[in-house]
Amino acid sequence: MRLTRRRFLKWSALGLMSAGCLRPAPVTAAAGRTKRHADRAGGKPNIVFIMADDLGYGDLQCFNPKSRIPTPHATKLAASGMTFTDAHSPAAVCTPTRYGVVTGRYAWRTRLKRGVLWGYSEPLIARNRMTVASLLKAHGYATGVVGKWHLGLDWKHKAEDPKQVDYSKPLDRGPNGYGFDYSYVIPASLDMPPYVYIENGRATEQPTARQQSQKFPAYIRAGERAPGFDPIETLDALLGKATAFIAREAKGPKPFFLYFALTTPHKPVMPAKRFQGKSGLGPYGDFLMQVDWTVGQVAQALEAAGVRDNTLLLFTSDNGSFMFRLKETDTDHVTDPGVQGYKASSHTSAYVFRGTKADIYEGGHHVPYIASWPAKIKAGTTCDETICLTDLMATCAQIVGAKLPRDAGEDSFSTLPLMLGKEPPTPRAPVVHHSANGTFAIRDGKWKLILSTGSGGREKPAGKPGSQPYRLFDMAADISETTDLAARHPDIVQRLTRVLEGFQKTGRSR
Repeated sequence: MRLTRRRFLKWSALGLMSAGCLRPAPVTAAAGRTKRHADRAGGKPNIVFIMADDLGYGDLQCFNPKSRIPTPHATKLAASGMTFTDAHSPAAVCTPTRYGVVTGRYAWRTRLKRGVLWGYSEPLIARNRMTVASLLKAHGYATGVVGKWHLGLDWKHKAEDPKQVDYSKPLDRGPNGYGFDYSYVIPASLDMPPYVYIENGRATEQPTARQQSQKFPAYIRAGERAPGFDPIETLDALLGKATAFIAREAKGPKPFFLYFALTTPHKPVMPAKRFQGKSGLGPYGDFLMQVDWTVGQVAQALEAAGVRDNTLLLFTSDNGSFMFRLKETDTDHVTDPGVQGYKASSHTSAYVFRGTKADIYEGGHHVPYIASWPAKIKAGTTCDETICLTDLMATCAQIVGAKLPRDAGEDSFSTLPLMLGKEPPTPRAPVVHHSANGTFAIRDGKWKLILSTGSGGREKPAGKPGSQPYRLFDMAADISETTDLAARHPDIVQRLTRVLEGFQKTGRSR
């Protein structure tokens, strides 16, 4: 991979330009067990995809050296593999990103043109659509999903009262209907009812209790809740299911794929008691420490099972953080936990990016991304090529030697060559960004065109999708999106507009 000036500056900022940053990972004590499992699995790697919920690029010390929130496990994971400094979620909010991850296709191609689904929403994924789980299952993988689903469920209703959900009836179009052998999920975000765990298509407990609404930081909506469902214990409960899946499948003959969708640090911001007060930066800072610890526990489970060396472990976020950047004169989350934001001297969840979750600006969709595969990825490396979370599908396809059909993974491009330190055989198509209100942006090389006059989300003005004049930013020189260059480069504005229109009309970018 060519060391450009831009790469040098990014590597230097991340502290990676050291003599040891390109050394291969050391052989572990579990290497023998790893080889035996790899032999049983036909040499195919296990794949674990951890996606945090609303984790900002600036929340992790390995991406933001100025962060004072301890995240040693993410730092260790980054040191063991490759950090991607220009990774993007396909949307600035969660449901469309999750659709893109699971299907390799932009969610704005579905009925969901803006916003997110809710806990009682109908399934978003079409019955016959290939998913990353069904792809890998067809190539001999044991597949599992644990955590936040948020892609809709086919709830059954009571015959005597069609408005009431019958939680005793099984779900046909839950995760198990889309290629996952095992599933243990919550329906949507942790602040959305119904508050129940669903294991392999069945609620583990009837929601006979009632959750009362609470304000930030413990923000949660009122609704039906299972008596044994406690939001403060949810992350630990899900971690237990994820590590149990790893331990179980590592003993089997198949390679395994685990999609571990964390519910955190999304609201409600309710860290476990053992983390409360540990960061000194409020409940959100404490929550980040628990998220980081959780990632470390997954890596430890892989080590304990003897499969870490031949496991591709990916860690990222579904969109940017919801925490605002406040003025230095403002009271922030450190002083008042009820304030949803930090002043820069305390913490910057969005790093140097403009905007937050929901926005079309970088703060909405520029996410941390770490890839660790000790047997294949050189330790301590970095990549500043532009990638998208929709790329998981094509990456997995290349790993197993599969060719995606035209009606699957339409917006997915393999990142495997990048992870192996090679140039892709063909350049990746421009990445399309999408905001909470349906505003589009398109990114090609250093150029980012926003097809609206506003943020498309939380920053004022929000603007309307497609409102003109469009805005153009040079992301190599102006990552904070401060200077609009559209008037100086009308040819680029016109070209990128045509490219996006082509992607929309043809139904694909691959």
